[in-house]
Amino acid sequence: MSDDRSGAEAAPLAGTRVLDLGRHLAGPTCAMWLGDLGADVIKIETPERGEDGRASGPPFFNGESAFFLSANRNKRSLALDIKRPEGQEVFRRLAATADVVVENFRPGVMDALGIGYERVSAINPRIIYCSISGFGADGPFADRPGLDQIIQGVSGLMSVTGFEGGEPVRVGIPIADLVTGLFGAYGVLAALQARERTGRGQVVNTSLLEGMVGLLAFQAVRYLNGAGAPPPAGNHHPINAPYGVFRARDGYLTIGATGEKRWRKLCEVLGAEEWLDDPRFATNGGRHEHRHLLAELISEKLQARTIDEWEVILNEAGIPCGPIYRIDQALEHPQVRHRQMVVERPHPTMETVRLLGLPVKLSETPGDVWRVPPLLGQHSDEVLREAGLDAEEIARLRASGVVG
Repeated sequence: MSDDRSGAEAAPLAGTRVLDLGRHLAGPTCAMWLGDLGADVIKIETPERGEDGRASGPPFFNGESAFFLSANRNKRSLALDIKRPEGQEVFRRLAATADVVVENFRPGVMDALGIGYERVSAINPRIIYCSISGFGADGPFADRPGLDQIIQGVSGLMSVTGFEGGEPVRVGIPIADLVTGLFGAYGVLAALQARERTGRGQVVNTSLLEGMVGLLAFQAVRYLNGAGAPPPAGNHHPINAPYGVFRARDGYLTIGATGEKRWRKLCEVLGAEEWLDDPRFATNGGRHEHRHLLAELISEKLQARTIDEWEVILNEAGIPCGPIYRIDQALEHPQVRHRQMVVERPHPTMETVRLLGLPVKLSETPGDVWRVPPLLGQHSDEVLREAGLDAEEIARLRASGVVG
């Protein structure tokens, strides 16, 4: 079956119900990670075409978007028109017994529909309402639409990504959406814990802009304390050296010889002990200042062997080192497979679907991929029955187009 929850009752969030109104990626990802931990996630989508991510492609697999498949495992789908009063009433009935709402519409949209936090919490004071937006819940830019790459630019992330002197470069995955979804789930977990003490829910608020600025880490602290705006550093670390990409005989590999112990060991392994007496390389600051020269010298030494040979030699010497894989190579890597980061499950239209596994493992209450991403409206009837609607009410909602 594609919908097997056996074992989910032992997961950390078993018994927690989440109403997922997310669209595209940040909201759906937030709800998915809660579902991975055992929450019963009900994905609420428009009856006509479903959530926007279903149409994001190519590629499509038997009509299923890879984009949608990536962010919607461990969910049930309810096709419900929340723009119509009857759909809003159904949503409020669901929210009366739910634990969490996740949405990533622009600020104010949920209130305008009559299903915002104030209205829902009046029905259910224990509700935790997670709202994700592009620029934040308030402030001068709150009403602006915010897409992942727009936020990568506005947050400063793209300014430190790319090669020195080159054009700004976006990260190769929708990092703003994904990280903000993770921060949203982090906030929901904290709010669930707080509810154990207070008995009340609350609003969890985050945005793509706050998520990306929150990730700037030491690059931000450099600027904030007087070191100026950091430039891009390309494939070499902006602070430590040698730490970057180097050429071996048959391609490129990454090496991180950080700290004095690893630097000395690298010189020994490469047969370049004379570098230890070079005043330009005597400190990390010096090595960083001369990192381009040092990279050329290291690459010359690496020509003696292949990537595979150096990977073994350097790691055995205690120097972190690894090849630069394509995604197909990474997903077939024996360590990735051993850690169950690729899973295969039955699917109603694709026979089987391969998905990413869970990156966090719990020893006593593990999560899992119990449900594959649902078809549109696949679980509408069962969800509505659980909310107390009888067959006649469900038939009426279907006939009017409120439910799909």
